[in-house]
Amino acid sequence: MLKHTENIIEVKNLVKKFGNFVANDNLSFEVKKGEIFGFLGANGAGKTTSIKILSGLSFPTSGDVMVAGFDVYKEREKVKKNIGYMSQKFSLYEDLTVRENIRFYGGIYGLSGKYIKEKTESLIERLKMKDIQDSLIKSLPLGWKQKIAFSVAIFHNPKIVFLDEPTGGVDPITRRDFWEMIYEASDSGITVFVTTHYMDEAEYCDRVSIMDQGRIEGLDTPAELKKQFHAKNMDEVFLKIAR
Repeated sequence: MLKHTENIIEVKNLVKKFGNFVANDNLSFEVKKGEIFGFLGANGAGKTTSIKILSGLSFPTSGDVMVAGFDVYKEREKVKKNIGYMSQKFSLYEDLTVRENIRFYGGIYGLSGKYIKEKTESLIERLKMKDIQDSLIKSLPLGWKQKIAFSVAIFHNPKIVFLDEPTGGVDPITRRDFWEMIYEASDSGITVFVTTHYMDEAEYCDRVSIMDQGRIEGLDTPAELKKQFHAKNMDEVFLKIAR
């Protein structure tokens, strides 16, 4: 069930070309405020290209794209101020401690020293990081790194957070913990736009879009997609679309 009806992302006829290669082929979709929106597809389907456009890191070739009420052609800096982003390549500084990373990103987001200090303390408490707060990031297991990276991506309370394959390579327990954090963010009003190639994670999303070769071939709630494709689970839906 959708928590909100207001659109926070609107995409119409988005095309992105690299020379003769079409990475995004006429995509149209919208994402609702506070929704957990799954953006699925095999490697090379065009997911990361789309995220880069939506987060103001890359220009579309054509089409209309509004993110948090801002036009990605003309208002990229405003888009960037209203979003969080966690890339699939790990995005914290390995030679800084946990606490230093949090403080560093708080500064990049232009937050006040008082806010950064208070929020850092509550974050360390909430994630039970007292024992590792002064450890270098490079010394931590991947699961911890991902949790910290996600916390940093939403440190400034953005309207939307983009997560590009955030659970790649982590163990099942850490993956479950990570999804608990996603639910918490969504409950607090942050829209979560997540790419994954784990089909079981699609079941955790409010709605799911499935891409194949640059196009959206399925878009609905997991329950409706299973009904539409006569499938027992999202794995089967995906195989029917991408075969």
